Order: sequence, then C-alpha cells, then structure tokens
Amino acid sequence: QVQLVESGGGSVQPGGSLRLSCTASADSFSRYVMAWFRQAPGKEREFVTAINRSRNTYYADSVKGRFTISRDNAKNTVYVQMNSLKPEDTAVYYCAASSTVILSSTRSATAYAYWGQGTQVTVSS
Repeated sequence: QVQLVESGGGSVQPGGSLRLSCTASADSFSRYVMAWFRQAPGKEREFVTAINRSRNTYYADSVKGRFTISRDNAKNTVYVQMNSLKPEDTAVYYCAASSTVILSSTRSATAYAYWGQGTQVTVSS
C-alpha cells in the first residue's frame, strides 16, 4: 500500500507561482510513475503532468511551458513548480502513483492505483 501526501497548495494572484509537493510512503519509490491531476468544480479530473522512472516528463498542453515536474527519489517526493498561474488553473490538485502504467496510459487517471487527498490551488485577483 502506498500513501501519498500533498502539500503546497494555496491562493495566489494571476501570474504568480506555487510549488506542490507529494511525498510517498513507498518502498522502491524510484520505480513508480508519478503524476499530477486536477479537478475543478463541476469538471472531470484531468491530467496535468507526469514523470516516469527515467525522468521523462509529460505535460498537458494547457500547462506546457508553465509547469515543471521533478522528483527526488532520496526523499520519496515529487514536485510540480507552477509558474504564470491563470484563473483557469484553479482546482484541487491530486498526486497519483503507479508501478504498472504503460506509456500509452500515462495521461489516464484509471492507470494510477494510488492517490493523495488533494490540495487546493486558487488563482484569483
């Protein structure tokens, strides 16, 4: 069983930055594909970004160039640095982990077995 704990959410003005962290209680953390999804009120959960075992990264078009995902395997932690935030980035952000996801399913929420509780990000003036 893997437990994921997110932190770093909050409120920020448009154009601001936040860094989210997700720490996993998992043996062999390095073998997990780690991802971030988000869900805005009244909308479906959507893929934001992911990083695999080889540190290859994947981004939704809506955040490409503004968000950067990274991982520190020594700390069992994955980060997402979010810059140039927009009001449409407002959502609950969830960390997810999978040891079995394949490349073609990286952006699919159903491919991830483990989820954090979520952290709220609000972008508003």
